[in-house]
Amino acid sequence: MAFAVTVDLVLFTIRDDRLCALMVRRRSPPYRGKWALPGGFVEEDEGLVDAAKRELGEETGLDDVRVHLEQLATYGDPGRDPRGRIVSVVHLAFGPELPEPRAGDDAAAARWRPVDELLSSRLAFDHGRILTDGLERARAKLEYTPLATAFVGEDFTVAELRHVYEVVWGTTLDPRNFHRKVTGSPGMLEPTGGRTTRNAGRPAQLYRRGDATLLNPPITRAQASD
Repeated sequence: MAFAVTVDLVLFTIRDDRLCALMVRRRSPPYRGKWALPGGFVEEDEGLVDAAKRELGEETGLDDVRVHLEQLATYGDPGRDPRGRIVSVVHLAFGPELPEPRAGDDAAAARWRPVDELLSSRLAFDHGRILTDGLERARAKLEYTPLATAFVGEDFTVAELRHVYEVVWGTTLDPRNFHRKVTGSPGMLEPTGGRTTRNAGRPAQLYRRGDATLLNPPITRAQASD
């Protein structure tokens, strides 16, 4: 049986202290008028990552932004798309302070929408399931990788990093315990030598991401909250 391949993107950022995902309102059937993840068909002469980046630019105008991009999963259940047998290779992306999107020709609108609102609404295709899977991957990766640094700028304070964990995990963390965990994790953070007062209060030390790719020991939600 012939089938087509698409790419879809779960792109997260933090806006107004809420975890948000990039969504487009479909202009054409199927699911015309419904919110969906940005994506589209893979062209014959392009790779999957190139297709994901192209679709991001075409549908939302975000074709020149700094994001962490990785493959999430492949979705190919029969009946997931009323147009026929279509397999989607979904990519997960994260970025700090991303700009407002612009809807492309094949999207009626493009917008950052709070994830908690999206999870309680009806999305196009199986995008509700995909969004849930992306959120769980992001929450888990914060425990054992330095992924949280993809949500902040090149230099950041521990308080700014803690805010990322709190927003993504949906919980409140103990500041002192969190500071001890992240600064004591080998290779996670590297001091820049600078300080900042941008968050008010006393000058806070600035850090950049270290060279670790895995955190050992991991920073679990329960430990960071204790």
